[in-house]
Amino acid sequence: MKLRSALAATLLPAMAVAMAPPPSLAAAPMAAQRQAPGFYRMHVGRFEVTALLDGTHPFPVDKLAVGAKPGETEKLLAKHYLASPVEGMINAFVVNTGDRLVLVDTGAGDLYGKEAGGLSQALRASGYAPEQIDDIFITHLHEDHVGGLVKDGRMVFPNAAVHVSRRDFDFWTDDKNQAEVDALLKPFFPSVQGVLRPYVEAGRLIPFEDAAQDLIPGLRPVPSPGHTPGHTSYLLHDGKDAMLFWGDTVHVAGVQFDDPHVAIKYDWKVPGAIASRDKLLADAVGNGWWIAAAHISFPGIGHIAASEAHGYAWVPANYTLNR
Repeated sequence: MKLRSALAATLLPAMAVAMAPPPSLAAAPMAAQRQAPGFYRMHVGRFEVTALLDGTHPFPVDKLAVGAKPGETEKLLAKHYLASPVEGMINAFVVNTGDRLVLVDTGAGDLYGKEAGGLSQALRASGYAPEQIDDIFITHLHEDHVGGLVKDGRMVFPNAAVHVSRRDFDFWTDDKNQAEVDALLKPFFPSVQGVLRPYVEAGRLIPFEDAAQDLIPGLRPVPSPGHTPGHTSYLLHDGKDAMLFWGDTVHVAGVQFDDPHVAIKYDWKVPGAIASRDKLLADAVGNGWWIAAAHISFPGIGHIAASEAHGYAWVPANYTLNR
């Protein structure tokens, strides 16, 4: 009995120490308030496509929606556990054709302050450098699609040719057209002209006319005016495989897939923007195209499905590490 009591006196304190929780490490400071540089890679036929995240920013859907019924945007967003303002994506895309490195849109760069400007970092993290870009295809001349062309007044992509619709170029480089846009868009004229200027002066800005043929092998322009006069989508195609880079066809997935006739105050001509969206949505479903979207949650790549109830549904790419 004495031996048992002695063992108990020795073991019980040791057991109590062993069973005590380890010291907390939660006193460590919080990590930096930014995510890692965003990129996601996949293949479309022979082409390698890399989605890049330039940044995100609060998008006040309730204030910017046009043509929505009272309470409609709030109800539709709530279906997706969202409320206005939603976090708007600023996505861009790189296409490696095998012999050319192509960028579709450039993000907002410095024009959106701390909410953007991450494209070059994401591009480098993905294994490429801005100096390697051969061609840039701009969907339209809004700040969040061309702002990344320059940094401190200098070309970010010094070896690239910049391709843009002649209609958009002529519109946004002529100040008299400010009379045609909402007050929200008037500041875009000087800022867009500013980021284009170095490329124009270097002879690297190449406007193109509406055409049905490829601008480079495998990349065809698809005119989709309305959001801007020369808003252009681009169809990347290789046999049966295809991806449509559709720019600002959809700004708010949680609203405009359910009701494609809800427009946005950033639209130059609302009826034209709606008509282009209707056509591209139907074409995407009918052809089974991949979609690469500027303002759908990163990486902004997926398919469109016709909804049994009404409207359409976004089907995001099945995420994988093995592309």
